[in-house]
Amino acid sequence: MIEKIWFQRHPAGIALMPVLWPLSKLFGAISQHRRKQFTAGIKPSYRAPVPVVIVGNITAGGNGKTPVVVWLVEQLLAQGLKPGVVSRGYGGKAPHYPYQVSIDSPTSFVGDEPVLIHRRTGVPVAVSPVRAEAVQLLLAEKEVSKRVDVIITDDGLQHYALQRDIEIVVIDGQRRFGNQHLIPMGPLRESCERLDEVDFQICNGGKAQPGEIPMRLSPSTLINLKTGERCSVTELKDIVAMAGIGHPPRFFATLRELGVEPIHCQPFADHQAFKQEELTVLATKGQHLVMTEKDAVKCHAFAESNWWYLPVDAELPAEQAQDIISQIIKVKEQYGSPSA
Repeated sequence: MIEKIWFQRHPAGIALMPVLWPLSKLFGAISQHRRKQFTAGIKPSYRAPVPVVIVGNITAGGNGKTPVVVWLVEQLLAQGLKPGVVSRGYGGKAPHYPYQVSIDSPTSFVGDEPVLIHRRTGVPVAVSPVRAEAVQLLLAEKEVSKRVDVIITDDGLQHYALQRDIEIVVIDGQRRFGNQHLIPMGPLRESCERLDEVDFQICNGGKAQPGEIPMRLSPSTLINLKTGERCSVTELKDIVAMAGIGHPPRFFATLRELGVEPIHCQPFADHQAFKQEELTVLATKGQHLVMTEKDAVKCHAFAESNWWYLPVDAELPAEQAQDIISQIIKVKEQYGSPSA
């Protein structure tokens, strides 16, 4: 129902307006006051000794930030930089914070996205509700040759306790900003005017508006969770599709664009923890179970031989992509090398 009120102008939104509207105004006032306290120096904020790049959004829910983070890391690695990633670790509860992610870290500790990023890129990833602590953990590497020289934050646009050099906002090109109201009346964490302050706006799917960089998620071949085997999605018959992401219909639409009509589509809540039993039963509805890469990191331990995931890669126009990388390199040159 919340989804329908925010993005489909459901009549229930009008009925609930006497309750939701005042709460939205209160949310906005508190958010603005909190931000002003950080910008005025009343509340302390941490300035890292290396560039900090925020990849975030102004709406609640998933917009495609993680593929952008992965793309950004890969681009910076190709330039000879040593990026590290910090995250809140949504969906996980670590035994302590800050917590550095390893390839074997359970998603129940660190969340699904940090594990995905670390497995895809191999770069250091740390999680903490206080992102400054995660940054400091990555910078504490004793060997200078291994120490990160650029920090990428997966989400955190509104985490003003961490100062930043570059802000990148990812926009859902299909749903945009919904009814353009603040939470809980609408999906906005901050007003649309906030977009005027960021360095880059990336539009994930849909039609990019003036000033936005168009991006598409390009699917790769399917990968078997158990064996690592690869195959085209069109080679499989009777597919059951599942997605526990911010907007599951986007994944189902991707499968259809690839020429496959799943016999059953099962959406789950974003960051939802999966039980082996429920997915085993779900898989019996067809011959193969196909999921997102984000879901797969939570299922490797108990995957069956007919479970597959579909990796996607962010694709941006070359010239505009270079603008982003060049800006980061420019800022990096101003900082110099991390001190020993």
